[in-house]
Amino acid sequence: MLVAQGQQVETRLGWLRAALLMAAAGWGANQFSPLLGAYRAELALSATTVTGLFAIYVAGMIPGLLLGGPGADAFGRRPAMLGAVGVSLLSTVALMGDQTVLLGVGRFGSGVATGAVLAAGSTWVKELSQPPYDPHALPGAGARRASLLLSAGFGVGGLVAAVLAQWISLAAAYVPHLVLSVVAIAFAWALPETRSGKPARRGPIGLRDPRFRRLVVPVALWVFAAPSTGFAVLPSLVERGLAGYETAFAGLAIAAVLGAGLLIQPVGRRLAERGVLVVAVTGLGSVAAGMLVGALAAWSGQPLVALVADLLLGVGYGLCVTFGLTEIGKIAPPSGLARLSSIYWALTYVGFCAPYVFSLLSHVALPPVILGVAGGLAALTGVYVLVRGSAYRYT
Repeated sequence: MLVAQGQQVETRLGWLRAALLMAAAGWGANQFSPLLGAYRAELALSATTVTGLFAIYVAGMIPGLLLGGPGADAFGRRPAMLGAVGVSLLSTVALMGDQTVLLGVGRFGSGVATGAVLAAGSTWVKELSQPPYDPHALPGAGARRASLLLSAGFGVGGLVAAVLAQWISLAAAYVPHLVLSVVAIAFAWALPETRSGKPARRGPIGLRDPRFRRLVVPVALWVFAAPSTGFAVLPSLVERGLAGYETAFAGLAIAAVLGAGLLIQPVGRRLAERGVLVVAVTGLGSVAAGMLVGALAAWSGQPLVALVADLLLGVGYGLCVTFGLTEIGKIAPPSGLARLSSIYWALTYVGFCAPYVFSLLSHVALPPVILGVAGGLAALTGVYVLVRGSAYRYT
């Protein structure tokens, strides 16, 4: 009896070991972001090259998402996840080469790995958070757990990399990810495969569901628009108040955005008890508020105001991604869950274009105006989702 109980506890903790892989991939994806300014100075990179290195990551996401979801449905969650984190580890080794070409290779590989993990990982964690693997998990636990560990990886990875780069070296910034990846792979190696049935052979499952088109898609577009604005736009608008600590502040901004996304999860759970639509509307409201406070930060040039905006944007990110993952789990059948997840994550990554849109618009409008308009659009999206959801008697 004691052995059986021990085995049950070990199985119930399987979601944590799978989610640790998501944290490792998130760490690898975001560790580079706060180092852009340091690379620009150390390697004398042009602004175009730095922007290109950021864009290469997004380009790598495309094959990762397109292959990761169908691959997890066809061959299993476990091989897809272990392979993706292995690619993430090798990509970090390339980034340590400190050469422009190797930086490009590493960034592209990080994008591929993150895309595959987003599609397969959220599915695996969800399936390990329900019977028979975790019979006592509450409804929606899988989505919250996946969001929690992913946010932790994104946020902590950026902060640690920034601190190490600011006070030790750029190469040292990547060592923690190498260690975390090896540990995560070792812990997840013996986890059970949860894929059941044959993968869907026809078009992506769930795309014609009105909940997906009219509710999930509008919210998805803000999932990464919020944090990318928080850590890729706002720090540059308050640089004059940082006195040489730009890299450290960039890491702090990432930690504030994604840490808030992590810490808001218990609140999201309580909001979901009133109806999952409340989670989406509250998340969009927080994004709108964060954009407006960001406009104030851009006008005043105050780093502390920017951090407040980061916290609000992080809360919005955490609630919006939880809403999306919860609804994907309801819409898609098990045989097509990873495929629909990959499409969902592809939509969310459209939000990473926000810094580029901001850069283009800055030639014709002042930063406070751009951020203020973005806040208004987020608020209008919340109203739209609320009206649509109410029409469906959506809970």
